[in-house]
Amino acid sequence: MIRLSLAGLRFRAAQSLATFAAVLLGCSLLIACAGLFESAVRLEASVQRLAGTPVVIAGSAGFHLPDEESETVPYAERPRVDTSLAAQVHGVPGVGRAITDVSFPAAVVVGDRLLGTPLTGHGWASAALAPYELIRGAEPRVAGQVVLDAALAGRAGKQPGDTVDVVAGGQSQPFTVTGVARPRHRVDTLAIFFSASDARRFSPRPGTADVIGVLPAPGTSAEDLARRLEGRLPPDLTILTGADRGRAEFPGLAASRLPLILLSSIFGGLVLVVMALVVSATISLSVRGRRRELALLRSAGATPRQVHRMVVAETMIVSVLAALAGTPLGGLLGRSIFELSAQRGVVPPELRFRPSVIAFAAGLLLALLIPWPAAALAALPAARVRPVQALTEAAIPAAAVGPTRRLLAVLLAGATVALAATTMFLDPDTASAVGGPAVLTGGVAVALVGPELLDRLVGRAAPLIRRIGGRGSVLAVINTRVRAVHFASVLTPLVLATAITLSNVYAQTTQDDAAVRRQAAQFQADAVITAETGVPAALLAQIRRTPGLAGASPLVSSRGWIEKPYDSRGSDPGTLLGIDVQDEAPILAAAVTSGSLRDLTGESAALPAAQAEDLGIRLGDRITVRLGDGTPVEVKVVALLDSSPDHGAVVLPAALLAPHTTAGLPSAILVRAVPGQDTLVSRLERQTAGRPGLAVGDRSRLSAMFSAELGVQAWISYLLAALAIAYAAVAAVNTMAVSVLSRRREFAAQRLAGSTRRQVRRMLLVEVSVVAAISMAAGAVIAAFTVLPTAVAVGSIVPTGPLWVLPAMIAVIVVIVVPVTLVSSRSAMRRGPVEVIGSPAS
Repeated sequence: MIRLSLAGLRFRAAQSLATFAAVLLGCSLLIACAGLFESAVRLEASVQRLAGTPVVIAGSAGFHLPDEESETVPYAERPRVDTSLAAQVHGVPGVGRAITDVSFPAAVVVGDRLLGTPLTGHGWASAALAPYELIRGAEPRVAGQVVLDAALAGRAGKQPGDTVDVVAGGQSQPFTVTGVARPRHRVDTLAIFFSASDARRFSPRPGTADVIGVLPAPGTSAEDLARRLEGRLPPDLTILTGADRGRAEFPGLAASRLPLILLSSIFGGLVLVVMALVVSATISLSVRGRRRELALLRSAGATPRQVHRMVVAETMIVSVLAALAGTPLGGLLGRSIFELSAQRGVVPPELRFRPSVIAFAAGLLLALLIPWPAAALAALPAARVRPVQALTEAAIPAAAVGPTRRLLAVLLAGATVALAATTMFLDPDTASAVGGPAVLTGGVAVALVGPELLDRLVGRAAPLIRRIGGRGSVLAVINTRVRAVHFASVLTPLVLATAITLSNVYAQTTQDDAAVRRQAAQFQADAVITAETGVPAALLAQIRRTPGLAGASPLVSSRGWIEKPYDSRGSDPGTLLGIDVQDEAPILAAAVTSGSLRDLTGESAALPAAQAEDLGIRLGDRITVRLGDGTPVEVKVVALLDSSPDHGAVVLPAALLAPHTTAGLPSAILVRAVPGQDTLVSRLERQTAGRPGLAVGDRSRLSAMFSAELGVQAWISYLLAALAIAYAAVAAVNTMAVSVLSRRREFAAQRLAGSTRRQVRRMLLVEVSVVAAISMAAGAVIAAFTVLPTAVAVGSIVPTGPLWVLPAMIAVIVVIVVPVTLVSSRSAMRRGPVEVIGSPAS
């Protein structure tokens, strides 16, 4: 049977090519997803600024959840290390030097703009961690002196002895360039090195450092030194060696793990479902077209088991070849997706994409596991049918589906409705996770009853189709209903492509728009001032002296937990906001139900009243808040706010929260105007003129700030939609080409009856147009079971998002179905009708 299978593949090139393409692309995507998942688990990054430091002591790896034994959630900000530990580390046997590294936002001013943002400032002592070497000039010894790295000095056009304006600590001031340094290794981030006194002055939290780099004494290995340090340091610190040092250098690595795992897992699951449906439909279409051939084999003495094995063997031969061809393509595709993700900020650019053999083996195995059961199930009816029955029955199968498939479709449709109904009553963060699977359950339900669905819908729409398509569409309507089983193979990928695209895009945009509105609605601001390197206290004092101002407050945003009593937010920490209440006009929009925001000073906090009630917290109680850098702070509850616990935030004094962020400074100033002051924005623009990196805008800038933070999730949804469309397009092209090419005899008979090639092509275009229209309608209905409940859950009621997505989706499907139909029909009618009728292979 294997020899017969190999011989038969030559005469079924179109069907074999369709299966080959579906498995090849599916294998490539699965390997790409496996590589992304493995990269997220490993979190490897090329060590740059710490390349010359064998051992690195960093802050805590994350928050150990009180209600989980082993789960640790990375902090939103960089956790820091007490600088006093450097002396303790220096006393450990085998330590040559212990160097603290303090970083802070900095930028060089050239003209009226900032050059080289984002970049960081460091104390000169930390230059030894790379190491950097002076190529010109000398090190900075006193305040007001800096060393520029060679790349930055070249871009700024500065040499030793020149004066350069540098923004550090949020303020621009002149510094003397004492030297130019160059790293021995590749370092992508530009750096400015300050004197020790300036580094302490600009440190976000004096007395702390980002890391402590440990240089071993001669004869001591990094591994031995790391073992000696264990047990001599506080248990919450992390000792890193080798490639793990990149986690200390790039704190964003840990935060990128969850988005990358979600991207790879969600899309991997989509690929598995789509691939299973597409491969199954392609194989079923091929087997149905060979029922007479298989019946002849049965008549010649082949047993049902032999026929079944032959069909499975043919499919697996093609699938193995396709999976092997897709293996190298999977690595390239995974790297391309990874690089796009890095460009869009989903992952840091320093993160490595290095899939191991495990990722390739996993993708290859999954790609081969799907065609085998699909071929085995598709071959069962053909193998079991009686030879005489198969030879005498019509070549075109009936549109009716079996009771098992119909029952499964009903169950999946019920699951889709249940998921949609549940989603409406969930909080916004959970709604997308619960509502998302409704696309897959709905899509599979349509695939199971696709032939019956097509038959009934086309039958009811027949008068409309005839009016639009004219008399030539009569035969197209008949063919679509009669060949409903064949066209269902085209329907499935188009439905999935439409449903996945519309649900991913509109559910995400609806959720993002609602989140931006909720966050912006927390504040009352007539103008917003943003700063690339942070807002200094001097600028806030200057702004408050502006005439016509009713109030101004810095804004600090971070993420954290209420640790005691624990708020049970787990891997999704809550929002922490820092403000400064010194003016009559309130910045927060939420009403105070008890207490007073005037008392929001020092170590204090304001909570949503509903959240406080859930946790049993009363006004005046002391609670512990775990801040974004891992620092636990005990604060007194001085006010309760009338805001939702799902949408509200823990409000802290800006002076308390800002030092515990990576930047160490507020990111914006919110300004309230005296009623009737319409020129506030222009007045603030004049007052902040000459300050590079500052931007002044109206309230819409506040929404833009929050929208930028949510852009990563939106881009992931767009990427998923694009990849789903690409795979579905290939699948649709395959099945459509196979379906059209299998109808050579039918086209030949029509031409012998008097039809022209043009009339046959027009009939095909009407057929595929009807199938495409039904596919888009069904996909839109399925997507609605995700989008509409999500809109209700987030409080939007009506979905929001770009209007061009739906027309673009229609255009994409038209581009998919029309060209392949025309090309396939031309190939099917290339030979004369008499030659086709007389050919045994046609």
